Amino acid sequence: MAMMVRRKSVAVDVGGVMVGGCNPVVVQSMTNTDTADAPSTVNQVMALAKAGSELVRVTVNTEEAARAVPRIVDTLRQFGVRVPIIGDFHYNGHILLRKVPECARALSKYRINPGNVNIGKKHDDNFRTMVEAAIEFGKPVRIGVNWGSLDQALLTKMMDENAALPQPLDARDVTINAIVASGVLSAQAAEGYGLPRNRIIISAKVSTVQDLIDVYLKLAAQCDYALHLGLTEAGMGAKGIVATTAALSILLQQGIGDTIRASLTPAPNGDRTEEVLVSQQVLQSLGMRSFTPQVTACPGCGRTTSTFFQEMASDIQKYLRDQMPVWKTQYHGVEELKVAVMGCVVNGPGESKHSNIGISLPGTFEEPVAPVYVDGKLLRTLRGDGIVAEFIGILNDYVDRTYAPAAELAAH
Repeated sequence: MAMMVRRKSVAVDVGGVMVGGCNPVVVQSMTNTDTADAPSTVNQVMALAKAGSELVRVTVNTEEAARAVPRIVDTLRQFGVRVPIIGDFHYNGHILLRKVPECARALSKYRINPGNVNIGKKHDDNFRTMVEAAIEFGKPVRIGVNWGSLDQALLTKMMDENAALPQPLDARDVTINAIVASGVLSAQAAEGYGLPRNRIIISAKVSTVQDLIDVYLKLAAQCDYALHLGLTEAGMGAKGIVATTAALSILLQQGIGDTIRASLTPAPNGDRTEEVLVSQQVLQSLGMRSFTPQVTACPGCGRTTSTFFQEMASDIQKYLRDQMPVWKTQYHGVEELKVAVMGCVVNGPGESKHSNIGISLPGTFEEPVAPVYVDGKLLRTLRGDGIVAEFIGILNDYVDRTYAPAAELAAH
């Protein structure tokens, strides 16, 4: 694994998952079910957790949703799912946390948006009420600033102060400064009310890549609170994946970020777990963490008019992902396995040798044989219709003899 210098931040315990400090960057996701519908929410949390989400946030916007939270957490525990559940509060969190204390107790963290709890108004202590609930129940909070709901009183004040300067900044720069100020000042206020620094995480979300980078560079330079990264509305499909990858990769490469989320808009009836897989792949592509064995496959060209190698690469990737829930309980380090499925002789043998195990399939007009390489050496050559099954058999044998049994490692 590549070593990157991480920004020094204060570590926060979120329901047993350590965020910040020297701990690995954590993958977070969020449900899109009606939280009051406990069965649907439980099912989606379980799917997100199975995909690898280490923290899951749920909307808590009504009394019915708040009262469902303890049932959701209890049901998850009965199924053996212990992923920490975070409550996302807006406008009425100060009411719900006090009115439904069992919800406040069951959650592992509260998300507070300083832009819609009216912090700063002398007659309104909603923010303080939520912080005091966190103190009472021993919970951390994420102070989640969002430019779509930025504290307008703070923004107006900073715009007025900027306008009075001899050389005023443009409105974009003032807005970015206001986003950063909202997060830092709110965190400092929470500390002033008695919430320890090691129970505070900040996020400052915008929806464009360059703005996010600029916001977090400023935020990271001004504080040592743990930081949660993510575009607030990344978008759909390729746009959302590319924008998320671009923004998060630049910041993570500079050591900024302790939790991440890919806020992707799912296709109608799409799979919500895609956002988890994208976050994992960002971290794994950067060499920061390993979650599942990786498959290298060529893009195809005029030498590979057959789609067989593409289908095989897809089948192998799916097989590896499906096997990981079992393998990770049986084998230590298998998530770092590298597999190559190549389509012709140009780069096939060489790329296969760079992987732990690889196969070079015949391209168009090439001899119908498929050499298999294990740890850089030719193992044997496959022929015929059973190539996929034979290769999976070789793959399973390699995993079984190469990676230490997890139980045996735990015993030591």
